[in-house]
Amino acid sequence: MMTNKIIKIAIVLVMITQMSYGQWNKGKGNGYYKLAASSLVADEHFTSAKEKDPNITRGNFVVSAYGEYGISDKIDLIAYVPLLARVYQNKQVSGKTGNTISDGEAVNSIGDIDLGVRYGILKNDLIALSGTLKLGLPTGKKSGGTDGSLQTGDGEFNQLLQLDLGVPFKISGHNWYGKIYSGFNNRNNGYSDEYHFGGEIGSKFYDKVFIALKSSNVRSFNNGNLVGTGQGIFANNVEYTNLGLEAAYYISTKFGVSLNYTEILSGKITYAAPTYSAGLFLDIQ
Repeated sequence: MMTNKIIKIAIVLVMITQMSYGQWNKGKGNGYYKLAASSLVADEHFTSAKEKDPNITRGNFVVSAYGEYGISDKIDLIAYVPLLARVYQNKQVSGKTGNTISDGEAVNSIGDIDLGVRYGILKNDLIALSGTLKLGLPTGKKSGGTDGSLQTGDGEFNQLLQLDLGVPFKISGHNWYGKIYSGFNNRNNGYSDEYHFGGEIGSKFYDKVFIALKSSNVRSFNNGNLVGTGQGIFANNVEYTNLGLEAAYYISTKFGVSLNYTEILSGKITYAAPTYSAGLFLDIQ
């Protein structure tokens, strides 16, 4: 049953696509702000054995606000706020009799908010190293719908500590950047802790177009004692690997639009479907 197999991949993917380009420290008084919408619709999922199974069509639609602001040359404040998280299940109808097997339903609320701070450890012409602490606040609904499986939050407070290492480089005289990151996510209320890692490569062309290829990964430590989870978009012992392509166009020097497509390559207890997102951003340098 899909109601026993779904986790929070949609919310995580939305968070990934909100990150500003390159992840360098913004600098005092500078900032990056984005208003975005993201959609994921899935009729199959990865099981705990990492195999695909069909399910009743379910989806997530999220409208979010993301911001970074430099309070000094070394410290940035970060906030991600899912202003509207809509989790829904389509009506299931018998192909033989035409009778309704299960009714469609939806839950709308704010999602789980993330607040963080980034500290620039080292930055020069060859390398940039920063550390980030993010706090996941349980502001979403941890139970919704007829059977409680339509959730916009997991009801637990988590802390993610992450290191980012970035380098600038040139290809045929053109400037590029590369970044890798690694982090530990401490979760409570019986949830297993997680190891996060990934990377990205990107560049800006003609001072107007930004393109980046991004990969994100989560692995579970399987050290939690929570059982019977997975009754919605949040579950325990989540694992996934995804690959995303993001493109942004600067309408002016500060304002622009962005598009993102993220495909999940493999997973455990998660949707087997891509995520699409679009946004408007303000990049103040």
